[in-house]
Amino acid sequence: MLILLPPSESKAAAGAGAPVQVAELGFPTLAPARERVLDALTTLCRGPGAQAVLGLSDGQAAEIGRNLALREAPALRAAELYTGVLYDNLGLATLGPAAAERAARQLVIFSGLWGLLRIEDRVPPYRLSMGVRLPPMGNLAAFWRPFVSEALGAVPGLVVDLRSATYGAAWQPGERSVAVRVVRDGKVVSHMAKATRGAVARSLLTSGTEPETPEKLARHLTDLGHRARLEKRPRDRGPWLITCDAG
Repeated sequence: MLILLPPSESKAAAGAGAPVQVAELGFPTLAPARERVLDALTTLCRGPGAQAVLGLSDGQAAEIGRNLALREAPALRAAELYTGVLYDNLGLATLGPAAAERAARQLVIFSGLWGLLRIEDRVPPYRLSMGVRLPPMGNLAAFWRPFVSEALGAVPGLVVDLRSATYGAAWQPGERSVAVRVVRDGKVVSHMAKATRGAVARSLLTSGTEPETPEKLARHLTDLGHRARLEKRPRDRGPWLITCDAG
C-alpha cells in the first residue's frame, strides 16, 4: 500500500545536517529531473521576477534567498521538514517502531522541487509549489508527471491518495487509487480536511493492516473510528472515492 501526501507550505526554519545529496534521495531515477528543477529555480531566484513567479508576498520575499542557498544549506529529514496541519495530525515523531517502519515504506510526499520524497530523505527548507510555472519547463505538475508515473507505476498495491488537487495533477494512479474527500455537514471542507487526512494516515500506519481493496479500506477506516463511506467511481478506470466526516 502507498499513502500519497502533499507537502506543507509551512516548514522547519532550518536544517542541521549536511547539505542535500540529490543522487542519494529516494526514487533515484528522478535525480536528473531534480537537478533540472533545482537549476531552474536557482536561475529564477537570481533575477527580478522570482517573487511573482513563485507567488510570494512581500513578507515572504526572504524565501528567494533561501532558494538560492539550497545546494549548501543544512538538510533535515522530510519527516521533520513539513510542519503544517496535516503533518501535525500525522505525528510522525510519536509513531512507535513498527508504525515508523511502515511510514518509511508506505508514505510518499509529492514536491514541486523534488518530485517525490520518502520521509527519511534529507532536504533543506525550500519554497516551490507544484502549481508554479517555472521557466523553462512550465507547469511543474505537467513536467513531473512522466517521471513520477514511471517511478510509481510499477509499485503494486492499493494507493490511498491524501493529496490536494495541485499535487494530484502530477500523477493519477487510476482504478487502484482511493482519494479521500473530507466533508462537514455534507459540504466539502479545505482547512479541516488537512487535519482529517493526517489523522487517517496515522490510523493506517498505527493499525498495522494494509487493505487490499477500496471496500476493505472503507470498512477498516470505519473500524478505526473514522466516519468513512465508499462512493461510486466517478468514471470507468478512474479513482475510487472515500468520503470522511471532518473530525
